Amino acid sequence: MMRLRKLEELPFDNTYARLPEAFYARVEPTPLSNPVLVSFNPDAAALLDLDPDEAERPEFAGVFGGRLLIPGSEPVAMIYSGHQFGIYAGQLGDGRAILLGEVTNSRGDKWDLHLKGAGQTPFSRDGDGRAVLRSAIREYLCGEAMHGLGIPTTRSLCIVAGDEAVLRERPEVGAMLLRMAPTHVRFGSFQAFFARRQPEHVKQLADYVIARFYPHLAAADRYPRFFHEVAVRTAQLIAKWQAVGWAHGVMNSDNMSIVGLTLDYGPYGFLDAYDPSFICNHSDHQGRYSFRNQPDIGYFNLRCLGQALSSLVTPQQEQEGLAAYEAAQAAHYLELMRAKLGLQESKPEDGALLNDLLALMAANQVDYTIFFRALGGFKSGRDERNEALRDFFVDRDGFDRWAVRYRDRLRGEAGPDEDRRARMHRINPKYILRNYLAQTAIERARQKDYSEIDRLRQLLADPFTEQPEMDAYAAPPPDWGRQILVSCSS
Repeated sequence: MMRLRKLEELPFDNTYARLPEAFYARVEPTPLSNPVLVSFNPDAAALLDLDPDEAERPEFAGVFGGRLLIPGSEPVAMIYSGHQFGIYAGQLGDGRAILLGEVTNSRGDKWDLHLKGAGQTPFSRDGDGRAVLRSAIREYLCGEAMHGLGIPTTRSLCIVAGDEAVLRERPEVGAMLLRMAPTHVRFGSFQAFFARRQPEHVKQLADYVIARFYPHLAAADRYPRFFHEVAVRTAQLIAKWQAVGWAHGVMNSDNMSIVGLTLDYGPYGFLDAYDPSFICNHSDHQGRYSFRNQPDIGYFNLRCLGQALSSLVTPQQEQEGLAAYEAAQAAHYLELMRAKLGLQESKPEDGALLNDLLALMAANQVDYTIFFRALGGFKSGRDERNEALRDFFVDRDGFDRWAVRYRDRLRGEAGPDEDRRARMHRINPKYILRNYLAQTAIERARQKDYSEIDRLRQLLADPFTEQPEMDAYAAPPPDWGRQILVSCSS
């Protein structure tokens, strides 16, 4: 039987801190004053074999409020650079986050413990190194929501708040978030050393990442195969974002994980009414990171990574990796969307059937999540009507014409409607983290009522299962909820 551990017993193996100091700066957290535990995630604790009772200890808020260090941790701020809004930004790095160390669980899985909001580092530039409670709540909840949806993501163990005010557009409560991931190495980690003309460090970092996360690539051609696999993982990740209707908001190359995780939650947003031009980031004035642009931005960022790896990967090998990205993204997206429609077989007309539905949804401002969930109830009998689904559309005749095609397509597959509905409900969520739900939790937390954070965390851990007592959380946003502006400030 697995033994749960106390904080002092977490087994660290800090492989990143064994790299040369060109890869990081050693720095300790700047503690919050009077740290208070806002929320604790037992599911994340289980990944560390951490006893959930540890959250009740006063030392817990001290550790994750930056006041105490766990034995074995070796805090460092990681260096990286990247393209921000399409422009190379020079040296960046962990300006308000510190890698405490790497914990190995009983199954051999290794998890970075990354403390966000931990104070200034040598990479803070003009920043204060802090995070605010608002952004910590949004990242904490969305990481768990994405995990519940089956999308690769960072996780979060806890949020700790302090007394001090942090100035953003207005004074806000300062907080720290303990973020977890197998690694926080990103595309921009390689770009930093390419820009410095240090190919030996590019190679050293590539060897480190391959040995840790791509060990099957030990052959002489490991570098082009590494780029190819990163490209495919990135393609599949972005396809999942598109299928669930989620926009990242700041797809800078320094926010792209080298292992294909959703990384750095800022001004993200789930679609309400389907709108391919949806821009979730109020700071994105040109719409570079709109929902529809995400596959193209993934390609751009992989080009940046390919350039950074140019001492290890030939131009031809880079092009092959980029072509693999395009093919994998398109194929995985269509596979996911076919499943959202309840289709099990692949047929040439599926792309047109899907695209025509999405165009109809956009023209009629149909809620993306609610409609696809409801589509599971489509009646495929020739004489049966689908009045409830028609009512999503102002253009009911347009839906009727599409429904005829959809019915014909369904009738070409075996199985009753009930089986199809069950399949569709396993991929079309009922509950997503709409901005207004997160904002409600934030407003209550500002009044020191943290209960809504935990309620949402538990709900979003199981977004596909009907939870009748939580039906209000599956509703479309109220009018005020459609007006929420989210920017890069955190």
